[in-house]
Parts: sequence; C-alpha cells; structure tokens
Amino acid sequence: MHDPHEFLTALTLVLAVAAVTTVLFHRLKQPVVLGYLLAGLVVGPHVPVPLVANRAVVEGLSELGIILIMYALGLEFSLRGLLKVGPVAAVTAAIETSLMLWLGFLAGRAFGWSARESLFAGALVAISSTTIIAKTFGELKVTGHLRNLVVGVLVVEDLVAILLLALLTAVAGGRGLSAGQVAFAVGRLAAFLVGLLVVGMLVVPRAMRTVNRLGQSETTLVASLGICFGVSLLAARFGYSVALGAFIAGSLVSEAGEERPVEPLVQPVRDLFGAIFFVSVGLLIDPHLVAAHWRAVVALTAIVLGGKVLAVTAGAFLTGNGNRISVQAGLSLAQIGEFSFIIAGLGAATGATRPFLLPVAVAVSALTTLSTPWLVRASPHVAAFIDRKLPRPIQTFAALYGSWVEQLGGTSRRPSVAARVRRMVRLLLLDAALLAGIVIGTSVALGRAAALLRARAGLEAGLARVAVLAAAGALSAPFCLGLVRTARRLGVVLGSAALPHGAGLDLAAAPRRALVVALQLGALALVGVPLLAVTQPFLPGVPGAALLILLLAVLGVGLWRSATNLQGHVQAGAQLIVEALAKQARDAAGGGEAHALDDMRRMLPGLGEPEPFRLPATSAAVGRSLAALDLRGLTGATVLAIVRESEGAIVPSAAEVLRAGDLLALAGTHEAIAAAKEVLAAGAGASAAAPP
Repeated sequence: MHDPHEFLTALTLVLAVAAVTTVLFHRLKQPVVLGYLLAGLVVGPHVPVPLVANRAVVEGLSELGIILIMYALGLEFSLRGLLKVGPVAAVTAAIETSLMLWLGFLAGRAFGWSARESLFAGALVAISSTTIIAKTFGELKVTGHLRNLVVGVLVVEDLVAILLLALLTAVAGGRGLSAGQVAFAVGRLAAFLVGLLVVGMLVVPRAMRTVNRLGQSETTLVASLGICFGVSLLAARFGYSVALGAFIAGSLVSEAGEERPVEPLVQPVRDLFGAIFFVSVGLLIDPHLVAAHWRAVVALTAIVLGGKVLAVTAGAFLTGNGNRISVQAGLSLAQIGEFSFIIAGLGAATGATRPFLLPVAVAVSALTTLSTPWLVRASPHVAAFIDRKLPRPIQTFAALYGSWVEQLGGTSRRPSVAARVRRMVRLLLLDAALLAGIVIGTSVALGRAAALLRARAGLEAGLARVAVLAAAGALSAPFCLGLVRTARRLGVVLGSAALPHGAGLDLAAAPRRALVVALQLGALALVGVPLLAVTQPFLPGVPGAALLILLLAVLGVGLWRSATNLQGHVQAGAQLIVEALAKQARDAAGGGEAHALDDMRRMLPGLGEPEPFRLPATSAAVGRSLAALDLRGLTGATVLAIVRESEGAIVPSAAEVLRAGDLLALAGTHEAIAAAKEVLAAGAGASAAAPP
C-alpha cells in the first residue's frame, strides 16, 4: 500500500510536467504522445532533474490508462465488426508477427546475444501498440475500413502476444517448450475467450440497456466502468492481459447499442489515465543504457519500420484490400508499445535476458511512436506515390485483384468448394507441422544421433553429422514438395471458383492465371513465414529463409508474366466496353449504360463489375488528367473506358483530361468504386482526396 502523501506527490509531478510538455509539443505541432514520453523522462530517475516521481505509483496508475484506452477502442469496434474483418486480420497478423519474430531473432544473433535474448527480441518487435494507434487515430480522426482493418490486426496481435507470453514464460523458466505445452496454452486461451464472449453477450448488453433507460449519465458512467474493470480483472485472474479484457468489455457494451452515450462520458477519464500511461513509458528510458546499445536501437527501429510496413502491406493486399488500404495499414502499424515492454520486462525479471533489453525496447518504442503520427498522416500520399511508380501491368493487376477476392468470398461458401479448400488447408498445416517437427527434432537430437551412428557404423564425427543432416533433408523433401504442390492445387481450386471456366472459349484464362499465382504466393507466405519463424532458432544460418525466398521469387516471376498477359486482356476488354457504351450511351430509356456493362461482365469475366459514372460539371476532376487525379492511387478503382459526346468512346491514357459529361466505366472492388464516385462527385471547392 502506497503512502497517501507519496501517491499525491507522484500524481502531481506527473500531471504538472505532462501539462507543460504537452502544451509545448502542441505549440510545435508535434504529437502530444511525445510530450508525455518527455515528461516521463524528466520525472524519471535517469536524468539529473530534481523531479523524481515514485515509479511504482505511476506504473500502477498507468495500468488504468491501458484499461481505459482499450475499453474506449472496444466501444468503437463491435464484435460484428471484428468478425467481419477477422479472417483478413488473422492472415495479415500471422504474416506480420511471424516475419517480425524471424527478423528480430536474426538481429539479436547478429549482435551476439544469446538464443533466449534473441527470441525475446523477436517477440518484442512483433507486436504493434494498440494504445499508440488508438491515440493517433483519435487525434487524426481516422475512420472507416482502414480503422477496422488496423484494429482487427491489433486484436489478433494481442492474442498472439498473450500466447507468446505464455511460451516465453516457459522458456525463461528453463522448462523449454513442447507440443503439449503449446497446444494447452492455445486451447486454454480459446476456451477463455469463448466462455467470456458467450456469458458476456447474455449479460452485458441487457444490463447496459437497463441502466441507460434511467437517463442518468453518472449512473451510466459508473456502470460501464464497473463492467470494464470487472472483465479486465477477470482476464487478469486467468493470467491474461487486462488490455484484452478491457477491449472485450467495450465490444460487449457496443453490442448493446449503448456506445454513443457511453463514449463521451468515458473520454475525459481515458485521456487522463492514458496520459499517465505514456508518462510511465518515458520513466523507463535510461539514456546511458540506450547510448551503450545504440546500434541495436537503430537496427531494431529499422526492422520495425521496414518489416512491419512490408509484412502488413503484403498481408492486407493478399486478402483483397487493394494498394491504398494495404499501404496505409502497413504505415499505421509500424511501431511497438505496451506488450513489448511487458515481454522485455519478463525477460529481465526472470533473468532470461540481460537488463539492457528493456531500455532498448523503450527507446525503439519512443522512436517508432515519434514516427507513427507522421506515417499515418502521410500514408494516403505514400500509397498514391507507390501506385504511380508501379509498372503498368502490376497497376492493372492490383486494381482488379480485390474484385476477384470479393467474388471468391461468395463462391468459396459453396459446400463443394469449401470442403476441398478445408481439406487442402489441413494438408498444408500437416505438412508444415511435420516439417517443423523434423527440423526441431534433428537440431535437438543431432549430437546423440551422430554419436550413435559413429558408434554403430564407425564413421568420423564430422561425417556422422553430415549423414544425419542428409537423412533429415531427405526426410524433409517430401513435405517441402507437398507444401508447394498443395499450395498450387489450392490456388487452382480457388481461382476456378472465383473465375469459372467458360463452356466454349475461356475468356477468363488470363485473369484466372494471375489470381492463381497470387493465391499460391499468399498460401506459401502464410504457411512458410510462420514455419520459418518457428524453426529459425534451430537452424544454422539462413538456409530455410533462402529456400522460402527462392520459392517466392519464382512465384513472383510467374506473377509478373501473368500480370503482363492480364494487361493485354484488359486492353482488349476495354475496347469492347468502349464499343458497347458507344452504342448505348444515348439510350432513351436511360438505363442502357448499365445494361451494356452488365453484358460486358458476362462476356469478360475477370474485369470485376464495371460501373458507369457520369462526371458532373461541378466536379473538381473536370479539367484534370487521369495522371494528375490519380484516382487509382487514391481509391483503388481504375477507369477502363470513357464515352464523350464530341469524340465517342475511347480507351483512356494517363494523359487523358476529363471533361464535364464524360461517362466513365469504373472497375475495382465495390468499396473502391464507391470511393472513386465520391472523389469524382466532389465539387470544385472540395479537396479531391480519397475518403478516409
């Protein structure tokens, strides 16, 4: 129990210094989060300033900040929203966390750290910061699909972090890991979440509706926070993060439809304790240890910024989100935060790592926190720039890929397709598990197996080790081949389901080939990157990485060739669309344009679902070229054809200048087309930017 005077002193120091630093950063137009971190450094024990706050008191208060930030985030993101982006978020998070675990481990080994320290380093760079994202998105008012996708990935990452904590606790205790321990940890977490959600859905929404009928804001606030802290405490009692419990509590209240009266009541309390949380992070920064390990700080920061942007962008794109959203999601998640501190703190407390790792983690978090608001703010422009610089065939492929995944989402629900997909996914997972078992088993038993072979066959020590490794390689080869073959079959099945073969001339051949190669690439990445992360601690050097990179490079070449063929298919299709629109553009019934495009959808599968849009005279796009407007970079939609009264129908180039009354044929996902229409309909006084 803390002394009341000591508690008051610590709280006064934190809030007073934080007030000064945040006003300063606000005047400098910098993120206020950095002001909080600076306040924590000032009131911490590591700088010669006579304003030292009690660290235990501040950390106790900061836990309330984590709970309230996560609760407010849950209020904005219902369980239905989570289920909607769940598969996409799970795939993206699996690729990202696996790649980051591998990169962090390699970085640790490169700096001469022990295997356990390197494992902790990989874990702490794998998890992005929910609190920093929530704060940044709130300040920049980021909404819509981007917010849902990023929050979904963060929730999956938090579940991964909880599992990592359970596994790292076993590693830190010297007990090692076994398949039984991993299965038990995963099963226990799943049972807790299912039980909590089932009971919560029965109790929380009804309770909140009853309380809200009283019409008393004070009662609503107290009741909602009671639910928040109650579920957080329940999660903590089961050995899980209070952040996870708080997020689920907010989602349960949101399911009652009562988030609107609760959000403005919770916000001031959340802001207060959220500020204390970030100050507590600044308290952990030790400039001397950071200076001693500055190379590691720089390297891990570069890994977080580069690796997360690449992995999240790739994962989000492979799940059909398009260039714009994928790049923005990647730039938004390029930081580490609270779970990284917990993981590094676990290593330091148990002696699994030396004391330097915690300050290094905080320094990396501070640097990536500094960059996060700028990256989020610049992400639409970066996405547009990347789209402009892509080769034309890849631009066309990227514009249409999302629409193919949308079609796949509907067709894959057919029982026959779903059954085949489930069977092949099980085969992929089985091959990966057996391959991982062979690699890990060989590494663990290599010395004993070589000694046995030397005793039985009379071989030299070096030759015996080579023989064991050769036998393990031969045993692994069928499973490696099985992974590649099953990924190929999975791509063919899904590609044929999304773009079926025609009865006569196969007009969908070119787009189907591109889709199949992309799906094969995604399947191998989804299985291969986690497999690499799991087996890397048991592999010498990077042979597994070299093999995976080689396979992905071969598929990348195949994707480029398919995209080049697709470009010709799209150009031919655009010519047909031009002709069809030219014939029916002046249909007296007024519905001929849509009817013509309906015919094109049947005749040219693979071009998505082109939709017509008449450009109004008030549009800000009038008088601008397609290159200057950069509609594809802003929204993900592309203009396949233009019908103009004075010139007839044309296939536009990037230099084509739009005019009032132009009839545009737009292609892309439904969301991309809706965003493109919004941009094109914006008046001349509005900014021609993509919706958030």
